[in-house]
Amino acid sequence: MTSSVDLSAHAGAAAADLHHHGDAEVAPGLVDLAVNVRRQPMPEWLAGPIQAALTELAAYPDDTAATAAVAARHGRDPAEVLLTAGAAQAFVLIAQALRDARRPVVVHPQFTEPEAALRQAGHRVERVLLREADGFRLDPALVPADADLVFVGNPTNPTSVLHPAADVAALVRPGRVLVVDEAFADTTYRPGVGGEPESLAGRRDLPGLVVLRSLTKTWGLAGLRIGYALGPAELLARLATAQPLWAVSTPALAAASACASPVAVAAERRIAAELAAERDHLVERLTGVPDVTVAGRPASAFVAVRLPGADQVRLELRKRGYAVRRGDTFPGLGADWLRIAVRDTATTDAFVATLTDVLKERQ
Repeated sequence: MTSSVDLSAHAGAAAADLHHHGDAEVAPGLVDLAVNVRRQPMPEWLAGPIQAALTELAAYPDDTAATAAVAARHGRDPAEVLLTAGAAQAFVLIAQALRDARRPVVVHPQFTEPEAALRQAGHRVERVLLREADGFRLDPALVPADADLVFVGNPTNPTSVLHPAADVAALVRPGRVLVVDEAFADTTYRPGVGGEPESLAGRRDLPGLVVLRSLTKTWGLAGLRIGYALGPAELLARLATAQPLWAVSTPALAAASACASPVAVAAERRIAAELAAERDHLVERLTGVPDVTVAGRPASAFVAVRLPGADQVRLELRKRGYAVRRGDTFPGLGADWLRIAVRDTATTDAFVATLTDVLKERQ
């Protein structure tokens, strides 16, 4: 397997591009295939605690119970949990608290906020670029041995590739902080596996490992801002020094507790199984469209595709009522890439029919 290390990436894509996200593609009247957030009615076991928390807003937030609930879910000590205002805040905390990192490396294509946060904190960022020819799979040997701060997504946004846990764990080195973004781990499913396949969230034996999690995707909580970091207590204590007081609101803490419950975890597994079937349907339909190539082996709530003139196709799709995510802002992709969210089969069928029409008209 081959790839490349971009030693000048700190001077590459504009910071504004790194801050471009799927919500910027959405507008009233468009079918949203750009944002990777599930939109279903909130279950009562989640809505109830959030609503109840609104009666407690006169008091400052107390994260003790929520931290304990998240720790219990992952079999960890509460000191190994740091609740954050969305997983994205954790990238900022890491970048700010670990300013002494000498050689930070981001494995791309992936979510761009880690690199954006590092740049904002003054780090010189290097990129390891995975290749489409390799299915965008991670090869641990591609990461420079002396990199002391490494970011990798699993499953990776936007490619939807789920790397083997052993390959990710192989990135652990003495003196290195390895940050694994598992924001979409709860969307993954494998028949016969009871939990989240390839997750490292429960691993306490890997020095320097920090796993980031989000409650945004499955439970539709993007507006509430709640996520967390899992890792060694002394390392999380360093990150906490960069976090504002009372960073996580009382309603968000209530959501964290509820989503860590056995009821929530069981529901996540059922939803992930349903999502897998819907994703397989999307991939099958896309595979039948001429000139469309599905990247890698998708395992999450979205699919990356390559097609000629994707930048213009995206605009044509908007005219016909569909919002999809542009791919050119992801380092390692380009103007011929789009990211498409997994939706129900009826929405998928209608979208693929429209996409097919657009491509035919461009011939």
